[in-house]
Amino acid sequence: MTGPAILFDAVDLTLGRTVILDGVSLRVAAGTVHALVGPNGGGKSSLIRALLGQAPHRGTIRLDWPGDGPGTIAYVPQSVEFDRGLPLTVEDFLAVLCQRRPAFLGPDRRMNYGAALDRVGMAGKARRRFGALSGGERQRVLLAQALIPAPDLIVLDEPMTALDEAGIAIFETLLAELSAAGTTVLWVEHDLAQVRRLATRVTGLNRRVLFDGAPLEMLSPERVFDLFSAVPRRTGAERIAS
Repeated sequence: MTGPAILFDAVDLTLGRTVILDGVSLRVAAGTVHALVGPNGGGKSSLIRALLGQAPHRGTIRLDWPGDGPGTIAYVPQSVEFDRGLPLTVEDFLAVLCQRRPAFLGPDRRMNYGAALDRVGMAGKARRRFGALSGGERQRVLLAQALIPAPDLIVLDEPMTALDEAGIAIFETLLAELSAAGTTVLWVEHDLAQVRRLATRVTGLNRRVLFDGAPLEMLSPERVFDLFSAVPRRTGAERIAS
């Protein structure tokens, strides 16, 4: 395995008087495709932001890397906000995200952006204006940037939201390739059918962990109903505020 195991131990996250995560504990095994599912506002994206160091939290989040130390971490968001009128090509966008050399000096040819674009079905579109792409095409470019360089851990926040059928097929192929390479994949997803088919393990999260295990076992109609209908227990501070 090239990817790390990830430990979340009693992770709490509170914004103002609102509890976002409440004692979340789970383990992501190295080299697996681990899905997080749950309702909107259940804390899935917040847990990812805590992992990436973008949200203050209590508790422990630890990456256990194999071998000599930390590897490459990649992140694919749901979407990216930008001025679509900018004269920014797909290759320019990748250069901004992926290379150390300033993008205004031009793309670093050693980064091989074309190969990454080929893998996501965007061959020949490196010189297209990024703002002129469809939502699904922009999402494919976001997938491409996560492959430069090859990741050891990839964090996916609902990456299939804007993809069409062809894009979904490409995503499935990429997921299989990453898994075969020993990459650890932490994947937030709302499409439970895809999770059943593609994930190694699934965690149901609604402020706290409601279930964790093999997808075919965990995603029963009863558990899914409980996950999406449960009203998380409010803290005393929240009750007073309301």
